Amino acid sequence: MPPRRLDAGAPGFESEFSAFLQRNRDSESNVDRVVADIVADVRARGDAAVLDHTRKFDWAAPDMASLRIGDAERRAAAAKVPTAQREALAFAAKRIEDFHRALLPKDVEFTDATGTRLGARYRPIDSVGVYVPGGTAAYPSSVLMNIVPAKVAGVSRVVMVVPTPGGALDPLVMLAAEIAGADEIWRIGGAQAVAALAYGTASIVPVDKITGPGNAYVAAAKRLVFGQVGIDLIAGPSEILVVADRDNDPAWIAADLLSQAEHDASSQSVLIADDAAFADAVARAVVTELASLARADIAGASWRDNGCIILVPDLAGAAPIVDRIAAEHVELAMEAAAAEALAARIRHAGAIFIGRHTPEAIGDYVAGTNHVLPTSRAARFSGGLGVADFLKRTSLVSCTPQALAALAPAALALAEAEGLGAHGRSVSIRLNRRG
Repeated sequence: MPPRRLDAGAPGFESEFSAFLQRNRDSESNVDRVVADIVADVRARGDAAVLDHTRKFDWAAPDMASLRIGDAERRAAAAKVPTAQREALAFAAKRIEDFHRALLPKDVEFTDATGTRLGARYRPIDSVGVYVPGGTAAYPSSVLMNIVPAKVAGVSRVVMVVPTPGGALDPLVMLAAEIAGADEIWRIGGAQAVAALAYGTASIVPVDKITGPGNAYVAAAKRLVFGQVGIDLIAGPSEILVVADRDNDPAWIAADLLSQAEHDASSQSVLIADDAAFADAVARAVVTELASLARADIAGASWRDNGCIILVPDLAGAAPIVDRIAAEHVELAMEAAAAEALAARIRHAGAIFIGRHTPEAIGDYVAGTNHVLPTSRAARFSGGLGVADFLKRTSLVSCTPQALAALAPAALALAEAEGLGAHGRSVSIRLNRRG
């Protein structure tokens, strides 16, 4: 069955497009209730609950000590990685480090016209928990994308949790943890891992923030513990939006669309094109590509159920539609100047990939930018994971007697307007003091 098809020039486009944007792609039901029970259990019983849930969902761990992955076990697993993959991970890690180091904010300090010294300083979070998926596929790239920026920011304790079905360690994930600099690694996953990181147990010291993608249960658990700890974002199913002109090879665009569809049947791939014949060719190419794809069942279901082809009269005017979709990944497969011009007009996107030779997949691995990005239209109000997510900004204020005198009248007027007498008194009591 072909995916949904919309025509921006058709009379019913607005209502159909709105319905498309409002569709819920989350596939799990009763997730919040199940997660709340697991989180409450871990808070109440600590290690015992973590062990019970791990035995239920992953493997029959004999005790908590067996859940902690020591250095020797990690190194033994990492040593199994072939040289080419080892070098690729190191190459990616260096690029990610360089990019995020360039994003480090600088402390600010200045004295204004009243003589008040103002400033802001950035300091790293003390401890961070990083969730790494470990179910149907291994994601060493996610290890790098979360831990490398944390270490660039100066986080001193990074605790990685990863489910290990059957207890087996993935060599690539262990090598990525070694390269990135994980300080602790636990073979636990699901809501129980998030709860243990947030509230702590006898064996696991709690962290201050939790980052990293996961399934619907992990996302629900992060939402539930927010406030006790910080979180990065609530990750939903993967998304890609490709804006492509007729001069592309349809097979290239089909491969790009499937690069996110293969993640999960709930993923979403959207093509915006200005040529109906080209769009048809891409749809046919998707069928051809699926025939040789290892995860064809997943990618095919995603394209069939959540995919969409949107025809527009002119790609140069596609920015408003792109912004309303606010996709995780936006790929502009166009002639260079046109792609740059359109990119400049797009306001809502997790990441933008500009030009025919910039497939989104390059950003997943080795571009250096972060692939932990907002989904489910959250790009309207947030951005992807970065070094700033592992830093706290503290404001600094210092008044001389003369500066306080200059600021006091306005402060007193506002304190009186708000009916907060002690606020005003704490200012006025100082006005007769000098030195």
